[in-house]
Amino acid sequence: MSTPILAAQLYTVREFTKTAADFAASLQKVRAIGYTAAQVSAIGPIPPADVKRIADDNGITICNTHIGWQRLQDDLDAVIAEHHLWGCKHVAVGSMPAEYRDGGEEGYHRFAADANGVGEKLAAANLTFSYHNHSFEFARFGKQNGLEILYAESDPRYLQAELDTYWIQHGGGDVIDWIARMANRMPVIHLKDMKIVGMREQAMAEVGEGNLNWPGILAACKEANVEWYAVEQDICPGDPFESLAISYRNLAALGLS
Repeated sequence: MSTPILAAQLYTVREFTKTAADFAASLQKVRAIGYTAAQVSAIGPIPPADVKRIADDNGITICNTHIGWQRLQDDLDAVIAEHHLWGCKHVAVGSMPAEYRDGGEEGYHRFAADANGVGEKLAAANLTFSYHNHSFEFARFGKQNGLEILYAESDPRYLQAELDTYWIQHGGGDVIDWIARMANRMPVIHLKDMKIVGMREQAMAEVGEGNLNWPGILAACKEANVEWYAVEQDICPGDPFESLAISYRNLAALGLS
């Protein structure tokens, strides 16, 4: 396998990527922290050629993206062209749309089939397609939960995983077990930690600042042949760039950089 590389998930700094100038300033900060790759997600309406130029100017590889489900339905040719321009092989959708989520078990069956179709088209263009989970997918339907249905009923060639460590734990799943289940089916993983605040409230934390088993998680990722380790923190206690920096330093101390 290739050596895994840390990436900054730009959703973490989404308030600072609305314009081309802000995007450039943010990538400069991300690179100064030490990241050499980023996931493009929730940025402003910046022309794709400018995104590529700014990333190149700052020594940042675009390793993967989050693309809205509707755009994957209506504008897939342009999505493919953008990813080829960026040299980015991995496409993901950030969540399951409400039209499927609100349909209970039947919605998972439909989404598995529809996502499989999108992934087949992307595969024909030499791109991968992955699903990013939250915790609602751990609702049970008989002997399976929603996430199990999704991956059991889709083709690994066309629908891969972008597991999120925090949301797996939040849903009551075993993070290390889920990484093992998705071995060779997960090019990108999202790393974020979980801490407890107050009496019982779960909260997102910088990697290494919470309670997840990071040595075990990173070892499992290596065994599963994960290519990119994307650090994401949806909610930060202060400066999100500092949160990205704390996670980077803690992961580097664990031997990953």
